[in-house]
Amino acid sequence: MLSFPYLDKYKLNPSSMKSSKGSVERDTALAQLNNDKKSAFVKAWEESEKSKVDNKAQKKLSKVAAWENKQKAHLDAKLKKLEVRLEQKKAEYAEKMKNKEALVHKEAEEKKATVEAKRGEQILKTEEMAAKYRATGQNPKKLLGCVG
Repeated sequence: MLSFPYLDKYKLNPSSMKSSKGSVERDTALAQLNNDKKSAFVKAWEESEKSKVDNKAQKKLSKVAAWENKQKAHLDAKLKKLEVRLEQKKAEYAEKMKNKEALVHKEAEEKKATVEAKRGEQILKTEEMAAKYRATGQNPKKLLGCVG
């Protein structure tokens, strides 16, 4: 006797298929088998489609991540460029300030030298006047701080 293991699940055996009652059962079992086959096919198709959708979404997510990384790298490069430019400007301004400071120091030295020169002239003038008063025996017309 032939064995049909896939029919066991439907509680059929080939010998029962001989009668008319068996024919109905066999048709029912075959219809059920056909439905199970279609169900399995639909399930396989569904899994395949889901897999395609997942792969497509993963590909798009990968593209988005790559785009994001590219944009971030571009912005980082731009930021570095700006930082370098700012450092250069900072160095230029620092140099300008040092130059201005040196110029102020130079002007201060010139003013100090002018003040010292005038002081020297005034001291010399005062010494000459004192020598003249001593030589002539006259008293200065104006005494500072003393009344004699």
